[in-house]
Amino acid sequence: MRAYFGVFLFLLSGFVATLGQISTTSPPPVPCASKSNSSCAECLQDTKCLWCEPKQQCLDYPVKNILPPRSVCPLSDARWSVCWVNFQTVLITLGALSGLLILALLVCCMCCCCRRHRRRQRVSDDDDDLRAEQQTRARNARQKERRMEMQLRHDKIRQKYGLTKDNPYSRMDEKK
Repeated sequence: MRAYFGVFLFLLSGFVATLGQISTTSPPPVPCASKSNSSCAECLQDTKCLWCEPKQQCLDYPVKNILPPRSVCPLSDARWSVCWVNFQTVLITLGALSGLLILALLVCCMCCCCRRHRRRQRVSDDDDDLRAEQQTRARNARQKERRMEMQLRHDKIRQKYGLTKDNPYSRMDEKK
């Protein structure tokens, strides 16, 4: 186990050492305006660039605004990231997809809430059934007790007046 740990530390230190030696210098950025005489595909290789179709110009994307203003290029003619879709279509599609996603999430939340409510209701129905069954048992037990008490009272009264039920088939003897 220690040998594996030692090998792991050795490999990790070598990896960290090689990361320290890698230089992260990148070439200076090329301005988008210099790509104006090229094609849309060349212009859009850089995500900071915007291609305006009617002007055939490569422009710097106006990062201060979320959407490029109409004075720079109309949305229906602006291309960003891909040449075959205009910016307006991308925005409409993204808006519709995000609306559908929000709607789907709301439906899922509603389904989960309804399911949880039904489950709670089912549990409460089961509790109600159990409670009703316990009440019925208690009622039957009390009724049985009352019946026994009444039977005892009747037997005492019969014994008092000599009407005992030792043998139900025997005739009552008149005693004077």
